[in-house]
Amino acid sequence: MFTNTLPQRGITQTEALPYDLFEAIKALKEKLNAVIIAHYYQDPDIQDVADYIGDSLELSRRAASTDADVIVFAGVHFMAETAKILNPDKLVLLPDLDAGCSLADSCPPDAFAKFKAAHPGHLVVSYINCSAEIKAMSDIICTSSNAVKIVNQIPENQPIIFAPDRNLGRYVMEQTGRDLVLWQGSCIVHETFSEKKIIQLKIQHPNAEVIAHPECEPPVLRHANYIGSTSALLNYSQASDSREFIVATEPGIIHQMQKREPNKKFIPAPPMNNCACNECPFMRLNTLEKLYLAMKNQTPEVTLPEEMRVAALRPMQRMLEMSI
Repeated sequence: MFTNTLPQRGITQTEALPYDLFEAIKALKEKLNAVIIAHYYQDPDIQDVADYIGDSLELSRRAASTDADVIVFAGVHFMAETAKILNPDKLVLLPDLDAGCSLADSCPPDAFAKFKAAHPGHLVVSYINCSAEIKAMSDIICTSSNAVKIVNQIPENQPIIFAPDRNLGRYVMEQTGRDLVLWQGSCIVHETFSEKKIIQLKIQHPNAEVIAHPECEPPVLRHANYIGSTSALLNYSQASDSREFIVATEPGIIHQMQKREPNKKFIPAPPMNNCACNECPFMRLNTLEKLYLAMKNQTPEVTLPEEMRVAALRPMQRMLEMSI
C-alpha cells in the first residue's frame, strides 16, 4: 500500500491506494454493479480498465442501454452530464469534477439564449460537446459522427442554428450545402494544430496519410486525406492500406490505433508551439487513481435539476432516433 493526496473535489484527506489498482477497480465494479465508460482521449491505463471505449455517439448509446447501477464516466463533465440525462436513477461518477471542456465553456447559456432569441424560427442543432443548459435549449443534439446525417434529415426550408463548434458547423455546411447560423465556439485542442508543421511532417513522411477530426481549422482539413469523427478515424486507420498516418485529433486515440494495428505508424499532429497543447488538459485530469477513489467513495457525483434534465433529454432522444 502507498498513500497519495489528490487535488480533487470530494477527496479531502490522504487516501490509501492499493498496489494493484486494476484488480482493486475490478473488485469495486463487481461490488457496485458498476460500468466504466471511457472516451478515446483518456490516458491509456483508463482505456485499458474501461468496459466500453468510444466517441460521444457510442458512449451516449452505451449510457442509454446500460443495466449497471453505477456509471463511472472517464471523460469530461458534459459527457457525465449526458449519462445522467439518460439515466436519472443511476449514480453517475466523474473521477474529477474539474474535467471540463473548452468548447462547452465557449457557449455560456445566458449568451446563447440571447443568440437564439435573435434568430426566431430557427431549429437549434447542438453538438453534444455542450453543457446540459445548452442541450435543454436545443431541438436536436448531434455528434461529429452523425451531424451531417442529422442535418440532411431536416427539411431544406427550415433555418438552423448550429452550436457550439464553428469548425464542425462549417464542415457540415460544406457536406450538406446548407446555410447554417453558427455559434462561434471552438475547441482549444483542435484549433492548436499547425498547418506549417503538418506540411513539414508530410515532407518527412511522404507516404503518410493525414487523418483529421472535423473540429480542426480549415487550413488543416485541406491537407487531410480523410476527415471523420474519432471512431471513424480509428476505423479508417485500420481499413486503409497505408502504413503511416499523421493524426490530427487528441492523441489519446493513438493508443487504440496502435493496439489494432501494431505494425502501422501513427504520428500525432503537432501544435503550433513546442508544448503538449495537442493533449486535452481537461481529459487528462482524470487518472487511474482518481477513478479508483471515485468508485471507493462513490463521489464526485454528477447531478442535474430534474426540469433541466427532462428538457435536455428530448433533443438527446431525437438524436438517438435519427441516428439509427
